[in-house]
Amino acid sequence: LITMSTSSRFAVAVHILTLLASAEGPVPSSLIAGSVGTNPALIRRLVAQLADAGFVTSQMGATGGATLARPAETISLLDVFRLVESPVLIALPPNAPNPACEVGREITGVLERVTERAQSALEAELAAQTIASILNEVGHAQRRRRRA
Repeated sequence: LITMSTSSRFAVAVHILTLLASAEGPVPSSLIAGSVGTNPALIRRLVAQLADAGFVTSQMGATGGATLARPAETISLLDVFRLVESPVLIALPPNAPNPACEVGREITGVLERVTERAQSALEAELAAQTIASILNEVGHAQRRRRRA
């Protein structure tokens, strides 16, 4: 059995940005960590990465914390994904398959075409969504929950 790990950096980065979009002022890393349910050190590293990319600003001190550096409508999920994740979703094996095998001869080209289409579909969906649209969906979910 081959086990592969997937990263949660994208989900955590979107969580952070959505939380900041909903806040009135700076949000400390301890509060962000409590919302995400993770370690403040991880949050500080991701916030630093988001700050380097111009998505957030960070202020030190007692009243400090992170804030969005630009409007939530201008931050696409594709921008966030490209910042925190590997650009290749599905990696093909590093060794060439056996060209004497009927499947081995063709599989790499076929898989390249399939994965390119899958990558394009993912990127198109992420490009269509912004932090503002995610915040809007969170608000809708909260209102549905209150009515239930």
